[in-house]
Amino acid sequence: MLSEPGHYDYAPYTGRPRIVWPGGARIAVWLAPNIEHYELEPPDNPRKTPWPRPVPDILNYSHRDYGNRTGFWRMADVMARHGVRGSVSLNVAVCDHYPEIVERCCALGWELFSHGTYNTRYFYDLSEDQQRAVIADSRETIRRVSGQSLDGWLTPAITNDETTQHVLAEEGIKYTLDMVHDDQPMPVKVRNGRLISVPYSLEVNDVPLFQTRNTPVERYTAMVKAQFDQLYAEGAENGTVMCLPLHPYLIGQPQRIAALDAALAHIVGHDGVWLATGREIAAWYTEHYYETVSSWLASGTPGGRR
Repeated sequence: MLSEPGHYDYAPYTGRPRIVWPGGARIAVWLAPNIEHYELEPPDNPRKTPWPRPVPDILNYSHRDYGNRTGFWRMADVMARHGVRGSVSLNVAVCDHYPEIVERCCALGWELFSHGTYNTRYFYDLSEDQQRAVIADSRETIRRVSGQSLDGWLTPAITNDETTQHVLAEEGIKYTLDMVHDDQPMPVKVRNGRLISVPYSLEVNDVPLFQTRNTPVERYTAMVKAQFDQLYAEGAENGTVMCLPLHPYLIGQPQRIAALDAALAHIVGHDGVWLATGREIAAWYTEHYYETVSSWLASGTPGGRR
């Protein structure tokens, strides 16, 4: 049994090497729309079931399908109005089921990265070879439909196991979202290659807020603004990252889209904000700070303790 994940060292928030984003920005803000496809009758997985009701769960299947039919388009229009690009956490089966969505993402200059094949195909109990096959299929599919490289990864339903990050690094993935342990990028300890963790969020993620906690829409806007304001203030001393994960079947609902509109208006109304993609954040950090932070962590200074 694992006593801890083993992929990162402890690093207190104070005393770290200072990060400055391009143009002197104090905060990097990126939006991660999770554009997903769920199978009506997915393969059985002994450790997790995607549906709360007996299969076929047509009610919940259609609720999620709302996002691809309607919610995505509403969400994309709001983001475009504010000049905010998306970094798409993409179930690559969407490329075949809903090619119009992928075309719209590419037209907007959005990044595509992988969220596996379907959001009903988990990584629990997959061998390393099976994980590699999913990554390879994602890489080939994204390149085919967009010409983009596959740089980022979020395991379907965040079902990664103790080997997944090693496999990602060995397959050339640049950044992972499978860990939500920090407000700055961090090197990930892998057996071969190089991988960083880019901050993702469960705290301002619309799934736990709307679907689990039934958060009122006005409270959602207030929470996103508060998240931004605190990280923006801290970023004056050491650059921070704010991720806003979105799910079109939730944030794209008519009663919620104004909450996203208001939150983005607040964010883009500030100076010193880098509206980036996940790929851009990972590339800047890797080029300018990976070695510095890795050396600091290994040095035995506070935060480098093992």
